[in-house]
Amino acid sequence: MTTTHSASSQSTGSATIVQDDVVRSSIGRKMLALTRISLGFIFLWAFLDKTFGLKYSTGAAVAEGEPTLSWIAGGTPSQGYLVFGTAGPLKDTFANIAGPASDWLFMIALLGIGLALMLGIGIRIAAVSATILLVLMWLATWTFAEGSNNPLIDDHIIYALVAITLAALYAGDTWGLGRPWANLGVVQKASWLR
Repeated sequence: MTTTHSASSQSTGSATIVQDDVVRSSIGRKMLALTRISLGFIFLWAFLDKTFGLKYSTGAAVAEGEPTLSWIAGGTPSQGYLVFGTAGPLKDTFANIAGPASDWLFMIALLGIGLALMLGIGIRIAAVSATILLVLMWLATWTFAEGSNNPLIDDHIIYALVAITLAALYAGDTWGLGRPWANLGVVQKASWLR
């Protein structure tokens, strides 16, 4: 069902759908924006911590005076986890993909997803990328093992669902650059870039 809205707050073009077209509540749009920025920060923070060894999850256990496990100090952001931190029947598969390429792909994904979500641009690509990354991480933790918190749903699955929801509801338009991004010619020709 198509509704008519004032041009100042609604669709940027005759064929361009904006968030106001699908989310009628102003509070709802703001909550989606806050959720988008927060999820983006989770990815961006993981990138920063792994790159610079800010001693939160990366290098938190390193003794005083010893080098951190940061990427710039020679650490391997994905390899240790893929070889030693995985479980279940896919353990060997994950260990076999560990290498410098997995570090680069992992770090590029963290940075790209984090920036896209925080800026509100390319959220469809970010949602697909985040979902692939998070499902792989979910498989690597093998939540089906006895003693896990929940055999099916954990934070990886919830974050993936949130990313998909943000893309489906055009969450980059509120407190983000989603609307100007949607007006770019290349984005109008290839809506998957939205």
